[in-house]
Amino acid sequence: MEKSRYADAGVDIDAKAAALARAKAAIRSTFTPGVLGDVGGFGGLFRPDFSAYREPVLVGSTDGVGTKLKIAITMGRHDTCGADLVNHCVNDILVQGARPLFFLDYIATGKVEPGVVEGVIAGIARACRENGTALLGGETAEMPGFYASGEYDVAGTIVGVVDRAKILDGSRIAAGDVALGLPSVGLQTNGYTLARKVFFDTMGKTPGDRLKELNDRSVGDVLLDPHLSYLRAMEPLLDADLVHGMAHLTGGGFYDNIPRVLPENLDVTIRSGAWTVPPVFEVIAREGAVSFEEMHRVFNMGIGMVVFVAPADLARVVQTWKDAGQRWFAIGNVKSGGSRRVVVEPEPAGR
Repeated sequence: MEKSRYADAGVDIDAKAAALARAKAAIRSTFTPGVLGDVGGFGGLFRPDFSAYREPVLVGSTDGVGTKLKIAITMGRHDTCGADLVNHCVNDILVQGARPLFFLDYIATGKVEPGVVEGVIAGIARACRENGTALLGGETAEMPGFYASGEYDVAGTIVGVVDRAKILDGSRIAAGDVALGLPSVGLQTNGYTLARKVFFDTMGKTPGDRLKELNDRSVGDVLLDPHLSYLRAMEPLLDADLVHGMAHLTGGGFYDNIPRVLPENLDVTIRSGAWTVPPVFEVIAREGAVSFEEMHRVFNMGIGMVVFVAPADLARVVQTWKDAGQRWFAIGNVKSGGSRRVVVEPEPAGR
């Protein structure tokens, strides 16, 4: 058979087809009752069941993983960041009260390596199954000369649904509400450019180096700790109408994300000593000489989601999470103000 001129130029159609073939089982494993058709169509078909909604509203979000991928690629672990991407997107629409319906992925690379693409899609599919959402379709693009050898990028789009009357837009948040924090296990998917600079440039470490300050875990393992989904923790509270608002702590940390859901006349005070900060953040702050304020603006500092509830509902919320085995922290309060200002109070000296 004559050699393909396209492959000779750097794009191997057969490799792309092989990657899709290897991932088909994982993709099909995510299919929910709304999925019509099979893998490989030009567009994904989805027939939603809105019978439980009085006035369904679709909610969509698109995001990427960022430079966390650099760590995954260096360590050869390609089934982690895809799951991070799905969970990040699920949380973004969850903040508005939406439950996910389906997800679409986009993988771009300089050269398609079927095993690598299969690993990425396997991670995406795993998180889709865990969140009850269908991996409806996607695209794998081979772009030689655009990405360095061995590198790739992955992005995704999620579509969910919420009843119009149950949309969380922050308008119900009131003075006196309690701010509760659901813990993260690490950086999630934000702040990696600074984290990589501190660990690999300033400290001169490699992903395989183990540090006592990180509980004797390797730097790479710690930086690949997953971005958690908070869907299961929040679903019963949303069903019971116990939530006044939520903020997903992504890029911008406390200072930029919480104001996105605050009404104009309210401020929030966060007590930084109210939860256990994962050691990775302490290392970054110390070795990178990063200020308290910048740490809480770049990173989540161990809190992945902030949930605002009325004091009268606190006992029900706590009992619900206790029954589900969900950890939580009371991290702050809502106060009358006027500028949607967030104040993060340092932990008192001597504690």
